[in-house]
Amino acid sequence: MAPSELQELCDTAGSFHRRGYAFGSTGNLSVRVGPHVWITPTGKPLRDLEPEHLAQIDLQGAPLNGVLPSKEYPFHLLAYESAGPGVAGVVHLHSTHAVALSCLATLDESDPLPLMTPYYRMRVHPLAVLPYFRPGSPELAEAVGRAAEAHHCILLRNHGIVCLGGTIAEAADRAEELEETAKLFFLLRHERLNLLTPDQRDEIDRAFRTGRA
Repeated sequence: MAPSELQELCDTAGSFHRRGYAFGSTGNLSVRVGPHVWITPTGKPLRDLEPEHLAQIDLQGAPLNGVLPSKEYPFHLLAYESAGPGVAGVVHLHSTHAVALSCLATLDESDPLPLMTPYYRMRVHPLAVLPYFRPGSPELAEAVGRAAEAHHCILLRNHGIVCLGGTIAEAADRAEELEETAKLFFLLRHERLNLLTPDQRDEIDRAFRTGRA
């Protein structure tokens, strides 16, 4: 019987596809279970996945079950290595509004999204922004690994998002929050915004946030 984490990964992947967070064969998800990583396969849509469809690799990337992993598996591995044992799930999506945000020439990379809601502050902020690297490239993997040392959420220029969590559910929750905040940003981009005040931000941090960013 497959570990429950694998079925949860497949269910999460299917939910992303049904709700439009993933399309075609874009996006990839993984979970770390002990010394192994299970990741969605290359070239297959996130819909209708079952545990037997997942690629199993070790923490050095060696294949263990004959299924070809997503070409992005190197950045999943480096994210796990950099983030440490507290992270056991990684979600990478090309969700529409987050990708649109990543393509803005005017994007302030030091502060890419305004603090409009407490949930963005709690689940996403601070959001790391990485320059464009070719998908699947060693340079992309290395950059994600470095960012994962201090961030749970990463915006890849002209590409998509990477979100980490203690479980695949937590990583998915962060990915959804990031996409929906980017959607809010575009809906309200030309309006005057009522942002969280410094005191409100501090209150959120005291009540809900501990440890890593």
